[in-house]
Amino acid sequence: MADRSFGPTVLAGLAGAGLAATAGHRDWVELTAPGGGQAAADWFWQNAPGLGQMPASGALGLVALASWGVLLVSRGAWRRVVAAVGLLASLGLAAVWVTGLLTLRDDVSAEVRGADLAAGWSVEWTSWFVLAGIALVLLVPAHVVALVRLPRWPAMGSRYDAPTIRSGSRPAVAPSPAPAADLSEEDPADVWKAIDEGRDPTERADP
Repeated sequence: MADRSFGPTVLAGLAGAGLAATAGHRDWVELTAPGGGQAAADWFWQNAPGLGQMPASGALGLVALASWGVLLVSRGAWRRVVAAVGLLASLGLAAVWVTGLLTLRDDVSAEVRGADLAAGWSVEWTSWFVLAGIALVLLVPAHVVALVRLPRWPAMGSRYDAPTIRSGSRPAVAPSPAPAADLSEEDPADVWKAIDEGRDPTERADP
């Protein structure tokens, strides 16, 4: 009987990994300014690309996403290795997210103060930071379930494997066609007679 955890777990894992990979390449914080100072804040932000990001999150999100793709088309011990790699990537994402929660706003605020810009600017969380957290809620449990329940999950059949040649066997070779008979010395009348009768004039009877 098929394990009922397969479908929901794979869907949750793919959704979480896709969301994590996308959110990992976006700004997790943004710079806001009161009144008419937002234009200056936007100019500063555009000239500091990546300041509001956690670079490792995007790479780990792609690893987690790739692990689900490989897991669906692999079998045996290799499949368990891939599931373990995906779990490590998702745990790494969780560590990066927590690190960002504790340090990212303060780090960006320090950069803003160091630039000696207008007072009153503040660093706020974006929706991408929240979505990255939601992705982890889906992704980490999905990888844990995958690693535990993997032996009971269906695997791709062997019919999708590349054909192999067994040791000691040789591939069948199609027989070469017999050479056509030379009609240069035949009577043209006999050739046309054979054609009229529906016979191939190039075929000769065996002696």
